[in-house]
Amino acid sequence: MKNNPLVLFVGCCAIPLILAYGALKFDWLPTAITNNGEFLSQEIKLKNWPQNNPKQWTIALNYSNECNTPCSEQLNALNNLYVALGKNQGKVDMAVMGSPDNKNLPWKIITEQQSLNPASLYLIDHMGLVVLEYPFKVEPQENRLVQKGLLKDLKKLLNYSRSS
Repeated sequence: MKNNPLVLFVGCCAIPLILAYGALKFDWLPTAITNNGEFLSQEIKLKNWPQNNPKQWTIALNYSNECNTPCSEQLNALNNLYVALGKNQGKVDMAVMGSPDNKNLPWKIITEQQSLNPASLYLIDHMGLVVLEYPFKVEPQENRLVQKGLLKDLKKLLNYSRSS
């Protein structure tokens, strides 16, 4: 080996490349996802979003006129989510998209409404891009699990943004 440093150099370069190719070719990479919400099938960006002076992330409820009971349940869940944020309350806004019955809500009301599912919760970044959807579940226990997943995703995103 002392006489052939070129062989050693080529071997050190070729072995990682062969292993990387094998990992891609034979699907050795993990395919697990870590987010609890569902990514939207198409990109939705809210117009005039920076004018609202948003915080880093916003949890928004799509409140439409055709959903009465589910939307009111989700409105109560929005209050609970805000309390559950704890020390991160200053970094997250809460908003209601659409036209809720009660106009005296403590949350921002966004009149602009896209083609989003009624009674679903959405995670929106500071640029107005709707990132994740958390659909409403009729069963209360399932709905609580969806909301816990939203909190878990949001805390992970806040932690990532703090580190970068």
